Amino acid sequence: MNTCFFIYIIVFAAGLLLTAFFTPVYRVLAEKLDFMDRPANNHKGHGKATALLGGAAMFSAWILCIFASVLMIVYGVYPEFIKNVVELYIPGLKNVSMQMFFVILGAFLAVVLGLVDDRFALSAKSKFTGQFVIACIAVFGGGIRMNLSLDIPVLSVIAALFWIMLLMNSINFFDNMDGLAVGTIAIAMFFFSFIAAMNGQFFIAVFSALNCGVCCGFWIYNASPASIFMGDSGSHFLGYLAAVVAAEVTFFDKGYSLSRFPVLIPLLILAVPLFDTLMVVIIRTLNKKPFWIGDHNHISHRFVRMGLSRKKAVLLVHLSALAVAVGTLPIYWGDFRTAGVLVFQAFLFLLIITVLQLNNAGKESDNG
Repeated sequence: MNTCFFIYIIVFAAGLLLTAFFTPVYRVLAEKLDFMDRPANNHKGHGKATALLGGAAMFSAWILCIFASVLMIVYGVYPEFIKNVVELYIPGLKNVSMQMFFVILGAFLAVVLGLVDDRFALSAKSKFTGQFVIACIAVFGGGIRMNLSLDIPVLSVIAALFWIMLLMNSINFFDNMDGLAVGTIAIAMFFFSFIAAMNGQFFIAVFSALNCGVCCGFWIYNASPASIFMGDSGSHFLGYLAAVVAAEVTFFDKGYSLSRFPVLIPLLILAVPLFDTLMVVIIRTLNKKPFWIGDHNHISHRFVRMGLSRKKAVLLVHLSALAVAVGTLPIYWGDFRTAGVLVFQAFLFLLIITVLQLNNAGKESDNG
């Protein structure tokens, strides 16, 4: 077992344990500050007030892990068995340190924007403006770009700005039941870390492993019945991280794949929340409602209307996300025919989800 794998495991465990420690602390803090989601205005089916500082808890654990890692590297305090790998990548870390600063700044501002929205219910215009500023910081300061396989830099920039804003809103929309959003992003981060490791993208693999660990640590408390919600701060934070990681992982390598289909992998790994967002926007538009106003037309709500409990509905969504993600891995290393068949299979699976989304569109129920 190689040294890099051990590093991924250590980073994942650190993120999980620190988040598991911080989350109950922030839950108590939320109760003291009355930073709560009340039954009158929550949409997750809770009958009691629930703490809303989950995003702050995840960010605190995340930034502490990053800060501790930097200090360990600066002062040379790390286990001997990982010394060779760490020293190999130190020059690269120095080269991207300024970009990493802006990526971290964007994550911090995403959490702050979400906290302000949780507290004061920002208007859609204010929220979108804040998201655009955050996206600009990540794109122009952090160097985040979308690889469109086209040599047109301006399109890559525009696509990256749109992608970051899309994911922040998508995960915000998707956070509608206990454990739903954080579990889905945990699954996505696992696959991003796996692919980045295969590509030899050490920093991205470590970064994704940390993100996965943070999600799993929070998932412990956010699973049904949740004792704390991530709030908009958490959904903005996780959406931002998913967008950054998906943009940075290289999904096409001639050494692995003989087709260009791998460029679709980030869309497929995040397909369930993205398709859910697309369909609820279509449904709300058809019903002549603002697309940013929440309702009960998400796929999770529709599973409940089909007779599933909320826990089983969330489990089914997670299994769907896992099924699509696993099915896309052979696309990465397969030939054109294999990749083509698997992309079509993923499309059919998402079509099933689409049909479920459109079934009885707009007809909400008490179960939603």
